[in-house]
Amino acid sequence: MGTCSNIKALSDQLERITGLARSLTTRFAGELDRVHPDFHASALNLVAYLALRHVDIRDLQAQLARLGLSSLGRAEKNVMASISTVQKALRKIALTPDNDLLEEQRSLERSQRRLDAHITQLLGKRTDDRDVRIMVTMPTEAADDYGLVRAMLTTGMDLARINCAHDDEASWLRMAHNIERAKAETGRDCRIVMDLAGPKLRTGELRPGPGVICIRPKRDVFGRVIAPHRVRLVAGYDKWAATKGALLPVPAECIDCAQPGDELRLTDTRGKKRKLLVTLKDATTVQLECYKTTYIATGTKFKLVRPGSGQTFRFRIGKLPATDVPILLKVGDTLVLHRDPTPGEPATIDATGTTVKSAHISCRPAEVFGLVAAGDPIHLNDGKIQGVVAAASAAELTVTITAAKANGSRLRGNQGINIPGRRIQLRGLTATDRDNLAFVAGHADAVSLSFVDRPEDIVALQDELGKFPERPLGIIIKVETLTAFNNLPKLLLAAMRHQPAGIMIARGDLALECGWERLAEIQEEMLWMCEAAQLPVIWATQVLERETKKGRPSRAEITDAAMSQRADCVMLNKGPHILAAIEMLDNILRRMQSHQHKKTPTLRKLSITEV
Repeated sequence: MGTCSNIKALSDQLERITGLARSLTTRFAGELDRVHPDFHASALNLVAYLALRHVDIRDLQAQLARLGLSSLGRAEKNVMASISTVQKALRKIALTPDNDLLEEQRSLERSQRRLDAHITQLLGKRTDDRDVRIMVTMPTEAADDYGLVRAMLTTGMDLARINCAHDDEASWLRMAHNIERAKAETGRDCRIVMDLAGPKLRTGELRPGPGVICIRPKRDVFGRVIAPHRVRLVAGYDKWAATKGALLPVPAECIDCAQPGDELRLTDTRGKKRKLLVTLKDATTVQLECYKTTYIATGTKFKLVRPGSGQTFRFRIGKLPATDVPILLKVGDTLVLHRDPTPGEPATIDATGTTVKSAHISCRPAEVFGLVAAGDPIHLNDGKIQGVVAAASAAELTVTITAAKANGSRLRGNQGINIPGRRIQLRGLTATDRDNLAFVAGHADAVSLSFVDRPEDIVALQDELGKFPERPLGIIIKVETLTAFNNLPKLLLAAMRHQPAGIMIARGDLALECGWERLAEIQEEMLWMCEAAQLPVIWATQVLERETKKGRPSRAEITDAAMSQRADCVMLNKGPHILAAIEMLDNILRRMQSHQHKKTPTLRKLSITEV
């Protein structure tokens, strides 16, 4: 590029567009004559825009951008003036010595190649002609359900995120093994990113409830049973203890002697007599069908009866997973956050409905106590529950709930806490993070650091990673506080001390810190800054959340997912419909990449210009 002939070729393409605009103006003369005089110039511009979008000019845009000229991505307001301005610039460039122009062009091309290289080094190669990568948070089930991990990979996952704030090393190891196995079997690449929890304020653990499972058959709108609930008996008391779902652990002898047609008879936890029918059996499991709602607990006695023969076998249900008993909070309720790690519990209420003991749960890290005062606002579960601190001491915070769902909102263990009115100064790399790094360095491709505030937090991580030179890791800096956003230029420069590196726009906590109304503005500024720094950026938090959790997206979520095309990677959180969410995001990103490249619109031919 840079020769007169090439400049002339670009000018000729632009001239063909203006010629088409003139032709369409003649064709629409009748319609143009009938518009209101105030709209005459606007109507002419619309016709010119039809001409511009009647052809695919993406290659033309790329060549104009290499010359440092407008790529016409913002030509909508005045199409003909925009084209004319570019044509004049091309005529001037044609007079520029080739050597000078070529060096400027090469400099622009080198910038794009650097950004592309940085993206690939951190996020992996693009797959299946989709530019933007998809990162997915691994659910607990990914440790033991290889089929789920493989399906996530084949559906479109490019990066698997393991959150060190959840599960444990044994689970992380099994997740990593399943990811590596799926990569080997499918031939698809997938980077492993492990997320250090950082100094985020979180609720502690809840006291686990009893091991109980409820089996409900499917009913119609009138409450009539239309299909049984299928449940499986599995051998072993401990193997399935941590598995949720309709699995009942029993002694191996029960599996051996069960036969299709047998009946499993028991009295459930409510004293209801129930009968389940054995329908199928394989080498390791027995399938039952249940036609009535049944509650079964750890240790429930049951009989396996063979009708007609009189044979009866007696067994007990093995260890079932502990039930999750969240704290239900309503407006006006009191919640006590305490320093000691005693497991939390819901409020204790007597027979008259009087609260005998308020709900309580621990808060970590403990350093927050003493930094919060009465009157401070406080957000729980990432803002879904709001309150105000009524009293504060070095050991407890007494919180009055001011905002929750009408029927109450559920608070569980290990959920986020924000105190937007105060800047809680905690270290960016906690003792737990340092302990986890040895595992991360052995199994991950990149590590994310949460709640970064200052360049010193990034340097501390880089220094710590220096202890593991055998496997160089990429680093991802999560920007999720207002302080971090205000320090963004310094954070970017600190991140650039390490290669590869990237930035995550962690929009959940960032929205609580900066205010919902500022989030859109802030994420735009971050996209600009990261592109200028030639660092890859990840768009995260609540992308297609309703689709992931409920199986039905909101309209706003679809728009948000489409806008995420401007990032280099988009993160999905875990949920029961994660495979459908991956497929939907993959589809949206593929469609949008023909319209947008980062912050620049790309103008392919539009079908609606066929008029």
